[in-house]
Amino acid sequence: MNFEDIYSHCSSKPFVQHDFPFDEKTLVFKIGGKIFLLIDSKNPISINVKCDPEKAIELRERFEGIQPGYHMNKKHWITINLTVEVPRQIIEACIDESYNLVYNSLSKKVRDQLN
Repeated sequence: MNFEDIYSHCSSKPFVQHDFPFDEKTLVFKIGGKIFLLIDSKNPISINVKCDPEKAIELRERFEGIQPGYHMNKKHWITINLTVEVPRQIIEACIDESYNLVYNSLSKKVRDQLN
């Protein structure tokens, strides 16, 4: 997947916002104010996404391009290297899972405000 594919996939999800809270190159996708994906917009060679800890271990064992989250909590985040072969459907499933994990972690009040 390339930057445009990832941008489009993330932007198509309900209630998603994106901005550059850290610097002018790190694009962050959020739902309800909480991050579910980070990507370097100037050099998009990897993405960071939230992941179930057990699934993260499984993915890291299966794919060379999936590592513990760079500059993130290594238990709950993974980094997917976009320059190493990781099937598109796996990348999209990881993005979807990250979105769902964050959405489901939102308080009822915040979810109600989004809906």
